[in-house]
Amino acid sequence: MKESNKIFREQKGFRFLIDWLVGAGELLIISIIFVCLLQLMDSNLYTWTYTSRLRESFFLLAVSYVCSLYFYPINISKQIVYLDVILKHLFLSTLVMLVLFVLSLIFFDYNGLSSIFLLTLFGCIYLGLSMWRVFVRSLLKLYRRKGRNFRSVIIVGAGKNGMRLYEALNNDLAYGYKVMGFFDDNPELKGELPNLLGMTHEVEAFLEENFVEHIYSTLPGSQDEKTLRIMNYAEKHAIRFFWVPEVARSIRRGVELEIIAMMPVLSLRHEPLLYGYNRLLKRLFDIAFSLTFLVTLFPIIYAVVAIVTKLTSPGPVFFKQMRTGLQGRDFYCYKFRSMQVNDEADQLQAQKNDPRKTKFGDFLRRSNLDELPQFWNVFKGDMSVVGPRPHMLKHTDLYSSIIDKYMVRHLVNPGITGWAQVNGCRGETRTVAAMERRVECDVWYIENWSFMLDLKIIMVTIFNMFKGDKDAY
Repeated sequence: MKESNKIFREQKGFRFLIDWLVGAGELLIISIIFVCLLQLMDSNLYTWTYTSRLRESFFLLAVSYVCSLYFYPINISKQIVYLDVILKHLFLSTLVMLVLFVLSLIFFDYNGLSSIFLLTLFGCIYLGLSMWRVFVRSLLKLYRRKGRNFRSVIIVGAGKNGMRLYEALNNDLAYGYKVMGFFDDNPELKGELPNLLGMTHEVEAFLEENFVEHIYSTLPGSQDEKTLRIMNYAEKHAIRFFWVPEVARSIRRGVELEIIAMMPVLSLRHEPLLYGYNRLLKRLFDIAFSLTFLVTLFPIIYAVVAIVTKLTSPGPVFFKQMRTGLQGRDFYCYKFRSMQVNDEADQLQAQKNDPRKTKFGDFLRRSNLDELPQFWNVFKGDMSVVGPRPHMLKHTDLYSSIIDKYMVRHLVNPGITGWAQVNGCRGETRTVAAMERRVECDVWYIENWSFMLDLKIIMVTIFNMFKGDKDAY
């Protein structure tokens, strides 16, 4: 028993070194990138400011990096951390480092700063550190799959919540959790549950003899006294205690805890876009992206589409339709017209081999070019580049009455593309199940939004445009 405890403690100590080792590696990578760019870029145009005061420049860069970690720590050693979160935090950390470095250069009276060199430097640093962190995380996951660097866990309560938690923690050994077993007072479990460690009153004795880092209590509210007893013991012995409430049976998403007059209140979902700085970041990106497209490529595309449309079918170049937007407000959504003018446009979805489509319109729809006028909606603020797709008013009325979370998708601006679309949920929705799947993706996007996720969706959308999509019709 003492030997196993020694192994546990050695692994715990090793865990604290991981982030420090990653940081040391990142400083080395930053140094190599800095020196290489100084050698590769024209010193007369871009780098003379730094080469003339090389030691000082490198010191300011290193200090800026270390300070940025105060705002966005590395956290590679966390048990569960997703790739998009790693890259998002690294992007923000690199941005903070850029700001601190530039401010330091200005403060120490560096003249002739080159914005091209600075942007190139920090672009290369972000790419280099991204590859480094992904590589280290992959190594760590491989190491954990071999049974090393894990956290020891016990679960108090072997009911439905406890079993579901056990499956989640054991789902991937790379998470680095080792569930030692359960404690439960149900006598019927003694012969059925192989890793039953004892009854709830035996938890403290087990903790005295074994090294345990996390305790998860899934006991029901009727057994609060047992939960409080174990929680107090954990607090006194520096063991992390987690409570899994009964509400977890019905809520399968991230929730937020608020305190109102000393009372804990659970919010049903975490919404990153409730924060003003996230909304501002998304809106600034929407304006910049849409304006750039509208003043560069769009006039050329419009000229070609307008000429061909007018030559091949009578009617306007643009098609506009009322769609449901933010907070259920209606707005006119613009598209290039891809069908003959008809009276069913507001009632009937486009179908495969739809006879209303023109030949040129069929090309526009398959290539997604018919959606491009929606960048005007984005610029105006009716839509975003990325978000849940806006639906016809008829569909809003229909599905809001039969799909529970349908209206949740209107908590954010609708988008030209979205998480549902890049996950195969696009085109005609012939069944309620198909719409439920789309809504599920939209709600997931709202609860997990990040700027990096938006960039990922945009890149996948562009790739799909060139690859082709069987559901684009």
